[in-house]
Amino acid sequence: MPTIFFGHGNPMNAVHDNDWTRGWAAIGQQLPRPRAVLSISAHWYLPGTAVSAMASPRTIHDFGGFPRELFEVQYPAPGDLGLVRRVRELLNPLEVRADLGWGLDHGTWSVLRHVFPAADVPVVQLSIDESQPPAFHYELGRLLRPLRDEGILLLGSGDVVHNLHTYAWGRHPAQPFDWALRFETLARELMLQGDHQSLVNYESLGRDAELSVPTPEHYLPLLYVLGASDEGDAVTFPVEGMDGGSISMLSVQFG
Repeated sequence: MPTIFFGHGNPMNAVHDNDWTRGWAAIGQQLPRPRAVLSISAHWYLPGTAVSAMASPRTIHDFGGFPRELFEVQYPAPGDLGLVRRVRELLNPLEVRADLGWGLDHGTWSVLRHVFPAADVPVVQLSIDESQPPAFHYELGRLLRPLRDEGILLLGSGDVVHNLHTYAWGRHPAQPFDWALRFETLARELMLQGDHQSLVNYESLGRDAELSVPTPEHYLPLLYVLGASDEGDAVTFPVEGMDGGSISMLSVQFG
């Protein structure tokens, strides 16, 4: 299987028909059907590493202030307890808590609703440990790489550029900030060059990185996908664009 990072952007993309969501749907149509999905979402960010271990994960509406139609969306994909066991085995001796309370947050279902609209592919989420440095998350991606050979789609969901303080709420179209474009361009170049270390050490990339990644949770899912990639993988960007001036909608596929 390939491994893919999705820039998920605004939760309303779950119900919108636009270039980005049509791009996500096209990815789903072109992919070989996975046995299951392991999703690393920006929105399950807590101290420690956990994996969703329920047979029927609930759809979490982890946001506020959006139209009622968004809160009515359900994504009833089943879980996969065998995948839960396999993830814990691959990450051993790291303590990975089997979680029965979370489910699927919008970082996962807002994208998968378009990629696999029938919700018939099992989905498991892996949390992001907020107490760990970027290199830790890259290493977890590396340890999870064997899943790709086992029919598992390893999916990261966040945004390469995510600055809500400068986001143009309600003003469309908004011209992208120069710093956002420069950082996204640099990130793309580094991925094409296979320079993962610079991407792991993004905090050393200067002022553009500081503005583009003011907090790490939306960037870190990319590091899992980078870690799970292979040296010979083709690197493509099937979905592109900038929303509200400061949210990158870039998707990156390895393999």
